[in-house]
Amino acid sequence: MTPAPVDLISLADDEGNSVTVTIHGRSPRWAGGLDAAITVNTPFVSGSCYLSLSVRKFASWADALGRLEAGEDVAWMKMDRGATLTLHLTGERDCPEVVVEDESGSMVTVRVPIVPPDDWLADHRERLERVRAHWAPLLAQENP
Repeated sequence: MTPAPVDLISLADDEGNSVTVTIHGRSPRWAGGLDAAITVNTPFVSGSCYLSLSVRKFASWADALGRLEAGEDVAWMKMDRGATLTLHLTGERDCPEVVVEDESGSMVTVRVPIVPPDDWLADHRERLERVRAHWAPLLAQENP
């Protein structure tokens, strides 16, 4: 049975802007990976791009959350194939913003201002732990 899609990242605000990273399940192309997508929705522009995640990327996201908690901006998956997701705690419009850059695919960059709820970092730590608890053991079985 295929599990329901789960959002590893879900940043949204009351203005209708959102950026999500949704895990859809195991990758049929790579035993150690998961099929996922980054989706951007705003009143102005919407789109998504394919993403492949691994246990290593979970660790990288955990590190990024720690750096965000310390007040640093982060770029997640920057030197990897596929899209880069950058979070600026104070963006061009004096609020947090997410930049999704699909340089290797569509060559499109989207900058989304988002004012997340106060507890968004704690929420994302919980999301990450739920994803890790479910997927890391299954992926480790495929790649001993």
